[in-house]
Amino acid sequence: MSILDGIYKKAKLNPQKVAFPEADNWKMLQAAYETAKDGYITPILVGNSSLLRDLCIEKGYDCSIFRFVDIQDKEYKEKLINMYVSQEGRFLKEKALNRRMEDPLYFAMVMQAVEEADVTFAGINYTTGDVLMAGQMIIGLQQGVSTISSIGICDIPGYEGSEGSILAVGDSAVCTNPDAEQLANIAIEACDTVKALFDWEPRCAMVSYSTLGSGQGELAEKVVEAVKIANEKRPELAIDGEFQLDAAINPLVAQKKVLRESKVAGRANIIIWPDLNVGNIGVKLLQQFGHANAYGPLLLGFNKVICDCSRGAPVDEIKGNIVISSVRAAALTM
Repeated sequence: MSILDGIYKKAKLNPQKVAFPEADNWKMLQAAYETAKDGYITPILVGNSSLLRDLCIEKGYDCSIFRFVDIQDKEYKEKLINMYVSQEGRFLKEKALNRRMEDPLYFAMVMQAVEEADVTFAGINYTTGDVLMAGQMIIGLQQGVSTISSIGICDIPGYEGSEGSILAVGDSAVCTNPDAEQLANIAIEACDTVKALFDWEPRCAMVSYSTLGSGQGELAEKVVEAVKIANEKRPELAIDGEFQLDAAINPLVAQKKVLRESKVAGRANIIIWPDLNVGNIGVKLLQQFGHANAYGPLLLGFNKVICDCSRGAPVDEIKGNIVISSVRAAALTM
């Protein structure tokens, strides 16, 4: 059984309520239907319920699988608003919230905030910026978190790493040019997320163009400082660097380049990019040349699980993202 098979098995044991504010998109609707039909999630289609029902019938889908939520249902909307504004620490008032909830994305997130849904899943029609803004406004950040970031789970054909064909990478989608403190926080969040998903012992490599001082300059120095901060904050986590990518994942290269003891070098199962240029290009290289499925980005730092999938993602990749998001949400309730 592969690691991803294990994720699917976990999801089936505790299906979560996943809200889809983009169910009028055929790829999103197909992915929602197939993951629900196989018992991995309980899907909630948010939008124009009449239109969404017609789309399901047109596709030949069993409508009984879905819960349809119409954003024009005034009674239900009022109930959600009352529940939301009664929560401690909420800054949006009734009038502003009512206006925002004309948008299915905001409606879905309000449902999630009041525990009518466990996950909000979007990203096909909405941009990353749309999802992040709604998430910050409605869901909010975890206490002590100041930086939203993300990781992706890459399934790379032919790759034989420490966890088989799976490698977690981040941040490839959100934080443009993190400083050392932010980079350290990204590494820590990535370790905690991966451990909850896969039951791995995280081995997190913070990568650069330099391995342990082989190169000089402020870009490498930022990564060195980030490793130091991460180790001070969470000494129990195996976070190491700065490493070049090959020294992080290839044991033979690590033997030559890392001339000290390291739990991570040559065996990393998490890679932390130094900035978004590297991260975005890196994950697309894995997809285009390595033919990897890149599940995510899994957004980190929010109070609840929000997923912003890639707009170019195929249906199989979207399905994987949905199931991973469901397992993450289930872990939060344990």
